Amino acid sequence: MPNLTNPPSGNQLVEAQPTGISRLVLVFRIVRWTVYACVLIVLILLLHKSAPPAVSATPEAAARVEQKFQDVQQSVAQGQPATLRMNETELNSYLASHLELAMKAATAKANSEVNAAPAAGPNATPDATPSAEQPSADDVEQMRSNVKDVKVQLVGDRVRAYVVFDVHGKDMTLQLEGKLAAENGFLRFEPISGQVGALPIPQATLEAAVRKMMESPENREKLKLPSDISDLKIENGEVVAKYQ
Repeated sequence: MPNLTNPPSGNQLVEAQPTGISRLVLVFRIVRWTVYACVLIVLILLLHKSAPPAVSATPEAAARVEQKFQDVQQSVAQGQPATLRMNETELNSYLASHLELAMKAATAKANSEVNAAPAAGPNATPDATPSAEQPSADDVEQMRSNVKDVKVQLVGDRVRAYVVFDVHGKDMTLQLEGKLAAENGFLRFEPISGQVGALPIPQATLEAAVRKMMESPENREKLKLPSDISDLKIENGEVVAKYQ
């Protein structure tokens, strides 16, 4: 008669199943904590505030830029071509002064509209619907600029922009490097590199984001240059704008 092997007992089957399940649970836990660690690293890099570049800005330099604009406008009004040049200090001084004015204007507008909102009268019902003209807290917050600081470096024929912006009360930094040019009456930016916080942005992602921003109908008008500017570029560490 053939020799029949004894089938595994019930205890052996019960012991084999938990072994396979425990390995699956172990793999799941390893993958889960690996994902958590990667997300944490990305958040740390995103929220890391990069040090600002060493650039200078003075009221005297901002005043020189204003005078240069006036001289160019006079030349254009007389039908003469003109060229405006700004070095790094003049550009940062001009940006700093106008950013400060823009933030003050936005804050003043928000406060004035809030103060002008009609107060609830004694006969007002608790469930009364607010007027469409009365700004809400979200509307007031949107009036305030999220951009808190801008610094620009001019290196050769490239521009390096350092931007500090507010995201839900947390300061984040964005750094972009690229080339500026005028094309068919619009400002064109060719990105070379970029990073948010300490996290580098992949080149393909950066190019796609910039292209989408420039092709967006909402931003298209904002990138339109004045009709009298024929060329705009960075040359030898200066912004060079040609008027005609």
